[in-house]
Amino acid sequence: MTQGCLIRNDWICGEYLRTRKTEILDSLGQHALITLVSVVLAILVSVPLAVLCRTWKPLEQFVLGASTIIYTVPSLALFSLLLPFTGLSARTVVVGLVLYSLTILVRAVVAGLNAVPEQVVDAARGMGFGSWRLLWRVRFPLALPSIMAGLRVAAVSTVALTTVGAVVGYGGLGDLIYNGLRTVFKAQVLTASVLCVLLALALDVLLLGVQRLATPWRRGRSA
Repeated sequence: MTQGCLIRNDWICGEYLRTRKTEILDSLGQHALITLVSVVLAILVSVPLAVLCRTWKPLEQFVLGASTIIYTVPSLALFSLLLPFTGLSARTVVVGLVLYSLTILVRAVVAGLNAVPEQVVDAARGMGFGSWRLLWRVRFPLALPSIMAGLRVAAVSTVALTTVGAVVGYGGLGDLIYNGLRTVFKAQVLTASVLCVLLALALDVLLLGVQRLATPWRRGRSA
């Protein structure tokens, strides 16, 4: 009885992995793609926004306040509010995930830039660094640990929130979880949930590796 575990509806079922391999890999690929696109877009939006916030303090209060309010909106409600503008498409999920990530990333970038020691900034100015050179050659490199910490939190959160995209049919592994719960298909629920956790862990480890490569002076100090 090679399909005994499917008939018994076991939580752990090797036959499910073999017979549904294509479906599982497609869902995993969609989940990873949506997560990657959302995180990259969030970075592209949050970095210039954080720079503007640091330059003009009233804007900082407005942006941080607005992003915090958005973060408190339940994901199902937010995706529903986006539907009239983005339709039943992956855009709905991506836009929602970007909005959620802004709260974490903008705060992380602003905090990192503000934490740069003023004596370092003054020394760079004394060496003839202009505003933009000072920003990209001094402030951002020293702010990288804070920025990367925020990015790791945002990335892991995005992996989890992507599952909610199942409400519009673009939830990646969330589609498998939702359908599995609806049909009480235990192996599908467990497999998709485990893969979601493993994807989050893999992304976090990858970003940690990038952080270590980008901040070699911290490795030397910790050693």
